[in-house]
Amino acid sequence: MRVIAGDFKGRRLTSLSGDNTRPTSDKIKGSIFNMIGPYFDEEKVLDLYSGSGNLAIEAVSRGCSKAYCFDNHFKAIQVIQENIKLTKSDSSFVVKKMDADRGLEWLHDNGQIFDLIFLDPPYAKQIIETQLEKMQELKLIAPFGRVICETDKQVDLPDTVGKLVALKQQSYGATKVTIYRLEEEEVEND
Repeated sequence: MRVIAGDFKGRRLTSLSGDNTRPTSDKIKGSIFNMIGPYFDEEKVLDLYSGSGNLAIEAVSRGCSKAYCFDNHFKAIQVIQENIKLTKSDSSFVVKKMDADRGLEWLHDNGQIFDLIFLDPPYAKQIIETQLEKMQELKLIAPFGRVICETDKQVDLPDTVGKLVALKQQSYGATKVTIYRLEEEEVEND
């Protein structure tokens, strides 16, 4: 696993060992970034099930200003931090050890809004539609922000979830990638 493009191109990243994780392959990662980018201009990123930090690091390498990485496992947090050290851009990342639902609440409580969100939960524990609804309820997605969901190829996500509209869907072996965009011109203030 390596950084494919941008400032950190070619840096080899560590992945978690064992069967509990399924890191996004370089091929799928390259395809995702070709669909959503491939380069960015200071966008803010959330990688909710960060695992190794692979997607967040690639996004910052390609021009995103800040990436928030969440994972619930201590070993994953260690691997994310090791991989971030390879970038020599520690200030571009925020790493938190907490589960996705607590992470969403923490982000809301801290006033965060994201242009790109990567949502790649373990296949057996996917509650993607519920989390997409929660992100909208908590106003975590910027107007026209995109959410990139990785699922098992058997999972059929709906064309719309609230104001999120599916723009693209592509299968790669056992993985399906669905990209949503928030079709909202302005974030409502409470």
